[in-house]
Amino acid sequence: MKNRSGEKIKLASIDELLGVVNEESAMEIEISKIHSFKNHPFKVLDDEKMQDLVESVKINGVLTPVLLRMDENEEYEMVSGHRRMHAAQLAGLTTIPAIVRELSDDDVIVAMVDANIQREELLPSEKAFAYKMKFDAMKRKAGRPTKENEGQDVPNLTTDIIGETEGISGRQVKRFIRLTKLIPELLDLVDNKKVQFTVAVDISYIDKEVQKWIYEYICDTGFIKPKQIATLRNQLNDGPINQIQMLSIFNNCVMAKKVSRSLTFSEKKLTKYFPDDYTAKDMEQVIESLLEKWMQEQSC
Repeated sequence: MKNRSGEKIKLASIDELLGVVNEESAMEIEISKIHSFKNHPFKVLDDEKMQDLVESVKINGVLTPVLLRMDENEEYEMVSGHRRMHAAQLAGLTTIPAIVRELSDDDVIVAMVDANIQREELLPSEKAFAYKMKFDAMKRKAGRPTKENEGQDVPNLTTDIIGETEGISGRQVKRFIRLTKLIPELLDLVDNKKVQFTVAVDISYIDKEVQKWIYEYICDTGFIKPKQIATLRNQLNDGPINQIQMLSIFNNCVMAKKVSRSLTFSEKKLTKYFPDDYTAKDMEQVIESLLEKWMQEQSC
């Protein structure tokens, strides 16, 4: 049933999908029969935390069952628990405790995102694609506007709901989603903190061909400044440019200002070195003559 005006878009939470976890609801599943959900946005890293998890699994086993669903080949698709399964494999296990549920694609997405999004070590790219997947799922759940909800801004409503769940603003959710418009090379730079988040959001509005030029510029110079991207976007509003023109824009933005070399001597300071009958022009000629002599001495 489609949402009526004023109703919130609601998807099942991870707790609702898991249901009551007990010995009867969980079963041992062969790891070889489990594969990841398509376009899973979260990375499984072999870092220090993974090593700690592996050691825990070796001693205690996998304490919390993973969440799976059956696929069309009668094998299993991972919904939540990719890190636990990887740790189990590294620990030498061949099976893992799991709960199998019948879930729609959209329910899988929201469960997967909600189970992972609160991890502190998430990269900007992981959050970006996770929010995008959940956003699209919630839009599909909302359906097309009806006479009852006509006039509601579903995209804004959706990002606000996601933001409320994650403790951030709907506007910030939109910014993360914008990162999915970056070419992979630039997104890697964001993950590695070589490009500021706000600058990356601005770059996401630029054509991907120009993004490639921006990436090359960053590789050559080691930086990109907010003013450079803001100026470039303003220029692009007037029409397309080539790479040489872009470089000219960037160089003009970072060109160092000339240091002011204005120098003034007070009359009191100068007159003590000259006879009373010397005019300003006479003093200027003497100063220039002495400076010429000094410059010649410096070059010797």
